[in-house]
Amino acid sequence: MKTSIFLLLLAAVFTRGLAQGEDNDAEELQVETLVKPETCSVLSSLGDTLQIHYTGKLMDGKVIDSSLSRDPLVVELGKRTVIAGLEQSLIGVCEGQKIKTTIPSHLAYGKKGYPPTIPGDAVLQFEVEVMSLTQQTPWQKMVNDVFPLLCLALVPTLLGMVGLYLYKKASVEKPSKKKAKDKKKRK
Repeated sequence: MKTSIFLLLLAAVFTRGLAQGEDNDAEELQVETLVKPETCSVLSSLGDTLQIHYTGKLMDGKVIDSSLSRDPLVVELGKRTVIAGLEQSLIGVCEGQKIKTTIPSHLAYGKKGYPPTIPGDAVLQFEVEVMSLTQQTPWQKMVNDVFPLLCLALVPTLLGMVGLYLYKKASVEKPSKKKAKDKKKRK
């Protein structure tokens, strides 16, 4: 008896999980490679600059945006110039590669969407072709990696110096008006 109840509950939980999986089109970022060049010696990473052509669609096939009729979009990975899901799908691609990515709403425009074009909680699908890939130079890497850390270290130092200055200024004995009058009378 207990075993049959347990199996019944297990089956109910399992079928509920399947039903929920059908309601949500995509919970995770999905990337499918459509075309990959024969030679792919350099893969993109954070800090690299890509020029891409893309076509973005809703899951029902309605096109929401495309760069095919204009110049390629320039994307510097890590600078958040495009939606998070698209940027994540562009890491690890090479020049000439074509990908198809399905982006869940939390990595796209979220609950609010981008009215009137993109409704709230919309799962998006992008087909992207990487036209060019430019790796970051050592100087760019230093500016992107070291400079923010240096600034983070300088801010507390500067705040400490300002605090010390204000503390010393506040702890210096201020001459009172009475003492100043007394000094004038003595002279």
